[in-house]
Amino acid sequence: MSRTASPTAQDFVPFATAALDFHRALNIPGGPLVTTRAELDALHAHLVSLYGLLDAHAGRTGQLVAVEGDQLRTARTRIWQAAEHLHAAYHAAPRPESGELPAPEACQAGLPEGAPELTICQRHQRTAHLVRRRTTPADLHAPFTGLVRR
Repeated sequence: MSRTASPTAQDFVPFATAALDFHRALNIPGGPLVTTRAELDALHAHLVSLYGLLDAHAGRTGQLVAVEGDQLRTARTRIWQAAEHLHAAYHAAPRPESGELPAPEACQAGLPEGAPELTICQRHQRTAHLVRRRTTPADLHAPFTGLVRR
């Protein structure tokens, strides 16, 4: 069984990376000093998508090469931790129209900003459900989540 994708498979990851680099180069130097909630939402969506990609790779690779699978699962966990921080940063950022901060309970309702503008909480809760099925609480809170086997 081959471990590599077929040569005709299109690899879009370099395009995603280039788009992020392009976004940073265009928007950060002359942009606002504070990250907007819309950008935090978009970054969260990006990390959740990356989490899904790493999850798929970890599941497939781990069946063939255990050590590589462990490393991919560790990367997946770190990406989720980053998404958690982005979600928290979103809620720490003031609302654009009023400057108010939403109550933490608003996140539990799923749409503290109202549909359909920003659905970060729904996305976060859907992914958190998957994370709970794939990761132990000890893995999520460990100071170091790598190098399980050698």
